[in-house]
Amino acid sequence: MDTKLYSLFTEYFGFEPDSCERLSGAGSNRQYYRLEGNGVSAIGVSGTDIHENEAFIGIGRHFKSRNLNVPEIYSVSRDGMCYIQEDLGDVSLYDAVSSGRAAASSSMLGGEDVAAAYSAEERALLLRTVSVLPEIQIKGAEGLDFGCCYPVKEFDARSVMFDLNYFKYCFLKTSGVEFDEMKLEDDFESLRDRLLSVDGYGFMYRDFQARNVMLRGGEPFFIDFQGGRKGPVHYDLASFVWQAKACYPADLKEEMLSEYLRALREFMDVDERKFREDLRYFVLFRMMQVLGAYGLRGRFEKKRHFIESIPYAMANLEDFLRTPVPECPYLTEVLGRLLSGYEEERRLGQNAMDGRLIVSVTSFSYRKGIPEDPGGNGGGYVFDCRSIDNPGKYEEYKSSTGMDVNVVEFLENRSNVKDFLDSVYRLVDSHAEKFLSRGFTHLSVCFGCTGGQHRSVYCAEKMAGHLVSRFGDRLSVELWHREQGIRKRF
Repeated sequence: MDTKLYSLFTEYFGFEPDSCERLSGAGSNRQYYRLEGNGVSAIGVSGTDIHENEAFIGIGRHFKSRNLNVPEIYSVSRDGMCYIQEDLGDVSLYDAVSSGRAAASSSMLGGEDVAAAYSAEERALLLRTVSVLPEIQIKGAEGLDFGCCYPVKEFDARSVMFDLNYFKYCFLKTSGVEFDEMKLEDDFESLRDRLLSVDGYGFMYRDFQARNVMLRGGEPFFIDFQGGRKGPVHYDLASFVWQAKACYPADLKEEMLSEYLRALREFMDVDERKFREDLRYFVLFRMMQVLGAYGLRGRFEKKRHFIESIPYAMANLEDFLRTPVPECPYLTEVLGRLLSGYEEERRLGQNAMDGRLIVSVTSFSYRKGIPEDPGGNGGGYVFDCRSIDNPGKYEEYKSSTGMDVNVVEFLENRSNVKDFLDSVYRLVDSHAEKFLSRGFTHLSVCFGCTGGQHRSVYCAEKMAGHLVSRFGDRLSVELWHREQGIRKRF
């Protein structure tokens, strides 16, 4: 942890913190810590982008001066790279509605009705959140110097085209759908002009989602607004209500939209028919933007979480396109053709939401490097099998692998492999149980040896069999013998 955070805490509160806990879920260039002492706690933030820090601090302090529900920023380091802020607790809106989200997601992928997925309590929290959003957007924009926003101060033509091309290059082109570049560009420009033509500008949160709403005393508090800018209020509503993996049923979407409009009328005149008509274009734009992100993180960077998210976004898009988009006929046609090409993503998404954990078990040679984690989180285990007696030293085993009977007999009768695997099983079993209980979707377990042929292959085979026997259909196992070019699925 950056020692400046200790100093900021001590200078502000007048005593040193007794403990410091690193928190998960930080952005790529920010780390979050909970510092506690004498019954007081604060959140310490250490970033590498001073402009992003300045945007959050400037916007946050302005919002606080307007009595909005955001964390108070207590103190900032002289170099602007660290700051401490109010601790809003550990319960996010995302966590509070997790039961409804899980039920709705499972029902959506299974083709079932999602109408009853969210409880009355969860619905009340969601409605309360959208009712407070106009305060951030309108009241928060009053007197705000948008020049402090980063990386841009306003939603404009350039930023729209950036996101549309993000979708085109990172998702559409990877899907194998053929399209006319010029015709698509024409519709992109039409959509851009339509988005920029709407009335009702305020503070555009940009990343308004359930993870960025903390609950304290049942009231929503807002965090991570450093990417905000001046822009149409429609954008944030589209981001929240049509969030892909939330799978909100149609009646709940309508309730949230109606509640938002009721709250918005306290700040400005609203032509409801026109607002709803304009909103559809922001919903489409946001869906494409999200697919671009899923394409980059999932299809290019191979991060399983994002691959698993694609089916939900596609189901969202499929539902949306039941009503045509007259200004963008060619784009609508291309999106319609896109909807048929995502069976693998649908399978991964179904596995993730039907309660099963996916365990990737891999054998490999250390000479060729440790395999990348296919789940994208860099976690799991890598076990070194080179302490086990090596059958590869003997001529009669050189052409065999850890799947052959003669190698199996050698390892089980002439090596210490049983003690090794007993220890491995205890570790992995405990890890898998925790991941299952917490709803995680992927665990990686790798076994390496000198050549990736005998010991690692045997151990990977035994690990896969053990997991299937121990956990049954609570998880699925994807076995890969990298150096042998063999894949199996259980």
